Amino acid sequence: MRQTTILNSAKVEKKWYVIDAQGLVLGRLASKVAMILKGKNKPAYTPHVDCGDNVIIINADKIVLTGNKLKGKIYYHHSQHPGGLKKTAAKDMLVKKPIYPVEHAIKGMLPKNKLGAQLFRNLFVYAGNDHPHQAQQPIKLELTTK
Repeated sequence: MRQTTILNSAKVEKKWYVIDAQGLVLGRLASKVAMILKGKNKPAYTPHVDCGDNVIIINADKIVLTGNKLKGKIYYHHSQHPGGLKKTAAKDMLVKKPIYPVEHAIKGMLPKNKLGAQLFRNLFVYAGNDHPHQAQQPIKLELTTK
């Protein structure tokens, strides 16, 4: 008789992946990375355990936004004071904080609880081509453009 495999934190084997985001569409990249962070690409996925892998994203400043999102997509920030709403277009955000759109998109696709916060700590995003995680020997993961 076969039984469903339930993982615990001691049985989880984590891998490291590096993804080059140059030329990739932001939403498609974010959904695939969120799936890897949650561990849904593994056969022994357990919803309440951090069974996902660590992901390094390089060249986050060279992502692609389709349609009119470069001008039309707005990121909001509020200081919690009256009149403290600040709006930033995606075009300006890519210049000001190039890794923010990628982190914001991926964080929005993770669970909104303590596990989601723990999963988000397994994500490392860099604007340039270099990253300080060579010692972990990350596996290069190719994502298709479409």
